[in-house]
Amino acid sequence: MIGFSPLRPRLISALAFAAALALPQGSTALDLGSMTKEERAIFGAEVRAYLLDNPEVILEAVNKLEQQQAAAEAARDDALVVANLAALQNDGYSFVGGNPDGDITLVEFMDYRCGYCRRAAPEVEKLLAADGNIRLVIKEFPILGEASVLASRFAIATKLEFGDDAYKDVHDAMISMSGAPSEGTLRRLANGLELDADKILSRMSDPEISLQLQDTRALAQQLSISGTPTFVLGEELLRGYLSADQMQLMVEEIRDSRS
Repeated sequence: MIGFSPLRPRLISALAFAAALALPQGSTALDLGSMTKEERAIFGAEVRAYLLDNPEVILEAVNKLEQQQAAAEAARDDALVVANLAALQNDGYSFVGGNPDGDITLVEFMDYRCGYCRRAAPEVEKLLAADGNIRLVIKEFPILGEASVLASRFAIATKLEFGDDAYKDVHDAMISMSGAPSEGTLRRLANGLELDADKILSRMSDPEISLQLQDTRALAQQLSISGTPTFVLGEELLRGYLSADQMQLMVEEIRDSRS
């Protein structure tokens, strides 16, 4: 059985666009349905000959199609962010750091076992330190297996038991931890931070933690977020790793647009 190539719909659309480019300048759109079989054959031969003589038209069509699709996806993402802005920025349970009164909010969906999340962590800290007017919201979004869920439950349990400062210490330690977390490594981590490990571990089964994780996962599904890290900067959805310099440029653009 011949497999269906995901490139085929894009190529067909691009060829249709290229065929339109092949029409003589000033021509009106053709109604292929009104053509006879012989007329369609002649038209097809002429289009084929044109494209063979001008193969760059196909590349132009593909590029144009990709631009249109990217613009449509960006518009869709913007609409989804606006519709879910309150849940993104003020859910009442996610950790809020940076400058809590900052003029721009940066939301991060992250997983402690995600390599790009670990790579992004110092970039986020660099941005917060350099700017000083950005509010950070961390969304616990464990998607890489049970060890990721264990880490997020531990982080949230720490927040519930000991507050935001303790959560941030645990978050920073786990985002740079080598290897998969286990109850033993998490206990040693808590002890190293002079936190009561027994209290945290016993709190990890709290239904409130399950509810928070479920709500965050539902929000991610609403926004079509399936990978980490994913950022929402202001009202713009940004998928994947970004450097501090890239984010700073975007922050400046947002502020310029408001002035």
